[in-house]
Amino acid sequence: MIDQDVLERVLSGATATGADFAEVYAEDKRSTSAGLDDGRIEQVTSGRDQGAGIRVIADETTGFAYTSDLSEAGLAAAAAAAATAAKQGGGGVKTVGLKLSEQHRPNTIVHNPDSIAKARKVELLNRMNDAARSYGPEIVQVSAGYGDSTKRVIVANSDGVFADDEIIRTLLRINAVATADGGMQTGYQSMGHTVGFEIFDTVDVEELAREAARQAVTKLAARPAPSGEMPVVIKHGTGGVLFHEACGHGLEADHIQKGASVYAGKVGKQVANPLVTLVDDGTMPGEWGTLGIDDEGQRTQRNVLIEDGILTDYMWDFLRSRKDGRPQSGNGRRQSYQHLPMVRMTNTFVMNGPDDPDDVIASTPNGVYVAKLGGGSVNTASGDFVFGMTEAYLIENGTITEPLRDGNLIGNGPKVLQDIDMLANDFSMGSPGTCGKDGQGVPVGDGQPTLRVKALTVGGTAA
Repeated sequence: MIDQDVLERVLSGATATGADFAEVYAEDKRSTSAGLDDGRIEQVTSGRDQGAGIRVIADETTGFAYTSDLSEAGLAAAAAAAATAAKQGGGGVKTVGLKLSEQHRPNTIVHNPDSIAKARKVELLNRMNDAARSYGPEIVQVSAGYGDSTKRVIVANSDGVFADDEIIRTLLRINAVATADGGMQTGYQSMGHTVGFEIFDTVDVEELAREAARQAVTKLAARPAPSGEMPVVIKHGTGGVLFHEACGHGLEADHIQKGASVYAGKVGKQVANPLVTLVDDGTMPGEWGTLGIDDEGQRTQRNVLIEDGILTDYMWDFLRSRKDGRPQSGNGRRQSYQHLPMVRMTNTFVMNGPDDPDDVIASTPNGVYVAKLGGGSVNTASGDFVFGMTEAYLIENGTITEPLRDGNLIGNGPKVLQDIDMLANDFSMGSPGTCGKDGQGVPVGDGQPTLRVKALTVGGTAA
């Protein structure tokens, strides 16, 4: 996108007024999406967006400007605006020499979605529609969506970093609506990976659709969820979002430095049951939050945050690591070239434990089994959270029995980490997610094995 010598001149100009640091983040993103609703293809769209964001730091002040003009003149103008915002006058010229970093490509791409005809992408939606509707007469409405993107990224800064990456993502989702006796329920499934169109050689899209239909039909017979504190078993793969929201955000260094996290000052201390090891890993091949480099040019890596219940470290971006004299951890992320980077998660998960998943259920006399956890909210300062249960069942006498209507899980992140008393050996990653923070959304993955929390508050409607 941009020649190395152009980047060097732009960075030199950005630091000419005495700034401590300057950075160019450039991206070129192409995307395709298609949607189906009520048996009809509603739209097939393609788009392209490219531009660069330039950050300049002087002392504790950050200036930022972005432009869609990737010419040297356009970049220089944006750099001058950012430098002016960061510091007025003074300084001198700092010559910047860039050295291209060794490429880090955790994902292997066989068929770039750009090379696939749109008709084949639309065919996936029609196949899912037919499979969901054929599940049973209760299915009355189906909507589905397909999306792919190819994003090329260049990051260069005045410290000499010069790195690039290409991120290809492919996404499929389906929503099924079932009705019976005046009642209506929905089921939802999605699949997303940082791989090419070859993912559909191994993913059964019809099975994905049937699973969404099954979920909707099963919930038609659901009874009200119970209320009160009780043991909760969470199915493998579906509960990772709980750890992402209730624990992961509290381990991001910006919250730590602000004193806005319950985990501040607790490195080296036990914060979870010794069964629990929590990891953030941006290098997992094919996962939704995987990157070769973060959005500050730092190579992604595997970061163990909690090991055997002991808090070992936080996640770091450039600004926070610079302030505390810590190495970056590959967690500087931004939504696009129009946004500043901040410390964010990639793929966050709890590792396997020693228990058999069937034993986790069998050893729970009574409680709730959560087969699919929905979205929620968390207070990072206190760790208190609320999450929706989109598919759940009663556990009675160590057996999964009746389906439950949607309810909430209410608890506290640090307490949940301590109250996990069984952890199975059936780890899996969950569905693709988008993490929202300070108005920005980035792709993330999460996962966990089947586990039991000995006491969580279930917010149901049963008397």
